[in-house]
Amino acid sequence: MTDTQILVESVLQALVAGLFIGAIYGLMCVGLASIFGVMRVINFAQGDFMMLGMYVTYFAFVAFGAQAFGTAVGPFAAAIVAMPVMYGFGWAVHRLLISRVTGTRSAGMEAEGHYAQLILTLGVALVLQNGAMILFGAEMVSVRTPLSSAAWFVGPFGDGMALFVNQARTIAAAISLVVIVSLWLVIRRTNLGKSLRAAADNPEASIYMGIDVDRAHRVAFGLGTAITALAGGLLAANYPFHPFVGLDYVIIMYAGVVLGGIGSVPGAFWGGMTIGLVQQLSALVLPTQLQNATIFVFFLLIVILRPQGFFGRNVERT
Repeated sequence: MTDTQILVESVLQALVAGLFIGAIYGLMCVGLASIFGVMRVINFAQGDFMMLGMYVTYFAFVAFGAQAFGTAVGPFAAAIVAMPVMYGFGWAVHRLLISRVTGTRSAGMEAEGHYAQLILTLGVALVLQNGAMILFGAEMVSVRTPLSSAAWFVGPFGDGMALFVNQARTIAAAISLVVIVSLWLVIRRTNLGKSLRAAADNPEASIYMGIDVDRAHRVAFGLGTAITALAGGLLAANYPFHPFVGLDYVIIMYAGVVLGGIGSVPGAFWGGMTIGLVQQLSALVLPTQLQNATIFVFFLLIVILRPQGFFGRNVERT
C-alpha cells in the first residue's frame, strides 16, 4: 500500500475505535447529566461511583460471572449486575446525605445549598477513594475477557485496506446504546420520566401538582449512579483500574456534559462521543500523554465558539 492508503486506513481505524470508546464515555456522561439535569447538583463523587461500579463488576465476575456466563461474556453480565447494586447505593447516599442539602431543604440555605453540595460531594469522593484503597488495596486489577484481545476483520476494501474491530469494545458500545435509548424512552414516554422532567423544570410548581420532588431527585440520583457504574463496568473489561481511577474520568464526564450542553441528556452522550473521537484521532500524531491536553484544547475551542454546548440553549434572565 502507498503512504496515503496507510494514512487513510489509520484514520479509519482511529475513527472506529473512537466511536466505540466514545459510546462508553457518552454513557458515563449521561449518568452525570441525569443527576445535574434534574437536581442541578455538581457531583464531585461521580467518578468514584464509577470506580465502585468497576469493583462491583470485578467481584460479581469473580463470584459467579465466569462460572455462569463464561470468561468471554461474564464481564459484561457482571457490569449489568452492577447497575441495580449501584442504584441502591446511590439511592442510599441521596437519602442519607445529599437530600440534606438539595430539594426543598435547600430553599433557605445560602446560594440554595450549592456551597454545601460541593463540599459534601467532595467529602463523599474522598471517603470512597480512601475506603476503597483500605478495602481493596492500591494494586491495579482488571476484569479480563478474551474478547479484549480479539477482533473482527473487516475488508479488504479499496486497494488492500482493512479494519480490525475490537470485539469487547463493540459489545460494550452496543450495551451503551441500548441503555441510552432505553433511558430516553423512559424519560419521554413514562409517568416517571414526566415527573423527573417536571421536577427539573420547576420544582415548586411540581410540588403543587402533587409530585414528590425529593423522591424524583432520589430516583434521578440513583439512575445517574447506576448508569455511570455500568459505564465503569464496561471500561473494566478493557482497562485495569484502582481506587483512584475516578479522578481520571470525572474530568471527561464534566467536559462531555459541558460540550453537549448543560442539562441535555442526548447532548451529554454526543459530548462523550466527541471526546472519544478526539482522543483516538489525536493518538495518530501525538503521544498518549498528550491526549487529555488535546481533549481540552478542543473543549476550549467549543466553549469559545458555542458556550452553550452542542445541544444547550442560551437562557434569558430578567
